Amino acid sequence: MDYLSKQYNTMQVELGENGIALVRFNRPQAMNAANVEMSLERVELYSGLAYDQRVRVVIITGNEKAYCAGGDLAAFSQFDPAQAKDFAMRGLNYQKILMDMPKPTIAAISGYAFGGGMENVLLCDLRVAAENAKFALPEIKVGIFPGGGGTQRLVQNTSICKAKEMIFLGEPIGAEEALRLGIVNKVVPNGEHINAAMEWAEKLCRRPPLALREAKRAVNAAWGLDIYAGMEQEIEAWSGLYATEDQKEGMHAFLEKRKPHFTGK
Repeated sequence: MDYLSKQYNTMQVELGENGIALVRFNRPQAMNAANVEMSLERVELYSGLAYDQRVRVVIITGNEKAYCAGGDLAAFSQFDPAQAKDFAMRGLNYQKILMDMPKPTIAAISGYAFGGGMENVLLCDLRVAAENAKFALPEIKVGIFPGGGGTQRLVQNTSICKAKEMIFLGEPIGAEEALRLGIVNKVVPNGEHINAAMEWAEKLCRRPPLALREAKRAVNAAWGLDIYAGMEQEIEAWSGLYATEDQKEGMHAFLEKRKPHFTGK
């Protein structure tokens, strides 16, 4: 069964004719908190989006009250160490898929983005927050610490001392502080986060998809390679784009003073 036609219990997905996929966390009764079923569904859903050639941009959101309030403690509190590790490794699967997705991803955040919800935000390329958005890694308050990439990715997004403050104390921050720290790109009035994300997504759909894919791969490489290895990867990808129709179309359109039409070839 195609991932778009499947009925998920914890997630929703819609694909518009413009190539923009809107993904929603869908456990409103639990503030969209993640459970084992959500982890499994995310692997399947993100994989489908990554390989679907119709998809140009992916927006991930929740509802007005919560993007995702973290892990469902009612389920997690019963884990033993082996079960906890199994859950975390399953989470690593969807994290890799989302982080490496060969198309741009945008988090549209309203309400709580706590724990695993904040970790999901950190996986997205661009992040738009409503004024009521709140961010936290509060796991320390229940005797653990972030296990879904928070200790690694928050350091990549802000200073190490601020990352330690959030992880050690577990206290929330608001949207404006998240903007100041570089955790989100933009803060908009309440209720406007999806519209703002759509506006960016529509712009991205007018950009060359192959160049976007390679630019994302090159930027992500900066976190795992030394500067010269990263620059070599950048050069390989950059020069390879000169074999594409999109490169020729883009440059000719500029010289001819017209808007380019990119086809992903």
